[in-house]
Amino acid sequence: MTTNDELDPAPDVRDDAILASLVERHREFLAFVERRVGDRATAEDILSDAFVRSIDRRDSLREGESAVAWFYRVLRNAIIDRHRRLGAKHRGLERYASELEASESQQPDTHDAICRCVSGLAATLKPSFANAITRVELEGKSLAEFAAEEQITVNNAGVRLHRAREALRGRVKASCGTCADHGCLDCTCGSAPRVR
Repeated sequence: MTTNDELDPAPDVRDDAILASLVERHREFLAFVERRVGDRATAEDILSDAFVRSIDRRDSLREGESAVAWFYRVLRNAIIDRHRRLGAKHRGLERYASELEASESQQPDTHDAICRCVSGLAATLKPSFANAITRVELEGKSLAEFAAEEQITVNNAGVRLHRAREALRGRVKASCGTCADHGCLDCTCGSAPRVR
């Protein structure tokens, strides 16, 4: 038969002493972590996570072992884990960048083909639209630069460019057909404009 004391044990005085000693040294622990990670906010995150983990793992504290020394070990492990995660993330990003570079070098440069097609069709637009497409889209001028060249407001330049794009879109659709539906990536229409 069990007694009431066995079902509802009194709080462990040792656990309270451990937690109190750790909380007393909060600033020391924070400084320790911050020196190793170089960032206060990150150090605070690591420290708070370590406090939570230490509450769950306080049974791993060996009899006679200093709670402070044990907690420093918990903090070192947390810092090492963070560095490993960041290292893995960094290696993953480097691998991804290398794959992107490799795939870009294997793909044909579609920019020239598209620009030849578009520039040829842009020339068939009315002169103010053709100039807007050529200066902004093909030559890379900013809208403000284009507006200054044309001596119009940036708003007017934006409206002109929008209308020029719409007109060009219609020309590309008429000239290239289904090629235009797929972004002209497999352009078969050539560089000469064929408006139907």
